[in-house]
Amino acid sequence: MSGTTAPTARVRHRLVAVTFTLSMLLYIDRVAISAAKGPVTSAFGLNDVQFGWVLSAFALGYALGQVPAGMLADRWGARVMLATVVVVWSIFTGLTGLAWGLVSLLLARFLFGLGEAGAYPTVSRAFYAWLPPGERGLAQGINNSGARIGAAAALPVVAWVVTAAGWRETFFGLGVFGIVWAFAWYRWFRDSPEQHPAVSAAELREITADRGEGAAGPASPLGFRDLVASKNMWLMMGQYFALNFTFFFCLTWLFPYLQRTYNLPVLKTGFLAALPLIGGAIGNWVGGGLGDALYRAQRPVMARRLPATIGFALSAGGLLASLAFHDPISVVLCLTVAIFGADMAVPVSWALCIDVGRGSTGTVGGTMNMAGNLGAFVTSLAFPYLVAITGSTVPFFVLGAVLNVAALAAWFAIDPRRPITAVGARA
Repeated sequence: MSGTTAPTARVRHRLVAVTFTLSMLLYIDRVAISAAKGPVTSAFGLNDVQFGWVLSAFALGYALGQVPAGMLADRWGARVMLATVVVVWSIFTGLTGLAWGLVSLLLARFLFGLGEAGAYPTVSRAFYAWLPPGERGLAQGINNSGARIGAAAALPVVAWVVTAAGWRETFFGLGVFGIVWAFAWYRWFRDSPEQHPAVSAAELREITADRGEGAAGPASPLGFRDLVASKNMWLMMGQYFALNFTFFFCLTWLFPYLQRTYNLPVLKTGFLAALPLIGGAIGNWVGGGLGDALYRAQRPVMARRLPATIGFALSAGGLLASLAFHDPISVVLCLTVAIFGADMAVPVSWALCIDVGRGSTGTVGGTMNMAGNLGAFVTSLAFPYLVAITGSTVPFFVLGAVLNVAALAAWFAIDPRRPITAVGARA
């Protein structure tokens, strides 16, 4: 890179670094309730089924908020929308610490989920405006890996803070930290690189060379009818449902599953439960990097399809392989392969949202993520209920493998070259 572009290239790369910290914060706030499970359930006398509904309340709110939040991101722009999103979810993170029983806890977590819903669709809208197509896969991988690293770190760190300061005080502190982040974001970010004083003409040419319609200004809005009429949209939703069904097991039930099945101490369980999340972070980097390499090699379809299909094959294989072992380390290693594979598909899924959503990237990303988080909602309840009905964890893992195979097949029908457009505009 020449001496004139090297300093300015760091502006858009700094955006990726900032959204990485956002993903870490998002998942630290999200899994804090799991790290505080002991004192919270003791304070309110909750059993595991009731706590499962607490986890599901977040997932349901998060899923339902995706599409309207994505539409607002397209309308308002990433600067205002992301600052608003972080402030709102931080308020409800803090209000979690004021809960006085199951009903208030369910309400706080549902509203917290609604607040967080706009984060990833808004980030994708920012990436559409700021990143060339050949950089979007790895950028999405780095961004989403922050979630995995944040979740892995949160379990032991937040557990320590809860022990030292109390669970209510922990949620208050997380809420304040989020509001500070939102203020810093609003001061620094601009909705388009043209508006940012640190972006040079040389970097601006790199960014805008193949950016597309709607990146720097208001999008041509997509409506509900446009989304449901798109074959790409339905396939994207289906494969992301399967992906999140697998991934969210690690955020919700992996820790108690390992602890109860193998009678492990808390510290060892925490380290083992973190391994699949680290595997997921690496999977994001590998999937995003492979996708970008293929895109720069003029293979736009394979740039999205190949990382995803390899990933879903690994995910299905890892889930099934875990059933063949009976010691915790082997089981966790198999699940690490499964999460590594599932997360290979994450960055190319979000890059695909930019490919086909263009000026309505927020709306398309929100719709896909809505389906994915319905998968998370199902996971939170399917695991305990299937175990209660069958007396075994095998049906859950087999179901996850079947969903991964179906997602793999869906990717052969997805066409990144076919944008989602208004119904009346189609030939």
